[in-house]
Amino acid sequence: MSNACRLFVGNLSYRTLENDLQDHFSQAGVVTSCNLMLDKFTGKSRGFAFVEYASSEEANKAVEMFHNKDFQGRALTVNIARPREERAERPPRQGGGASAGGSGGGGAGYRASR
Repeated sequence: MSNACRLFVGNLSYRTLENDLQDHFSQAGVVTSCNLMLDKFTGKSRGFAFVEYASSEEANKAVEMFHNKDFQGRALTVNIARPREERAERPPRQGGGASAGGSGGGGAGYRASR
């Protein structure tokens, strides 16, 4: 399926369910899939989803209808999803220690001694 048919939907309420999205976005056309992104540890919504349409015309109509419009008390961000390859080109993250939990104090001493 063409990426032009896949939408990124952001700024969702953490209470939003896939069924809510499916029902809302079906106003613009035939929704072929709806994937609410969940945190892998807690199982709770991460506040964004991907919605796919049968045609790029329907996807574009959905962007026009829903971008910056209120849904469950939040102004949605709706745009054509970028292909995965574009996001993958970001350089890998450097360093580490501090984000793995704890205060990060051990890494600070190492950096300061250079």
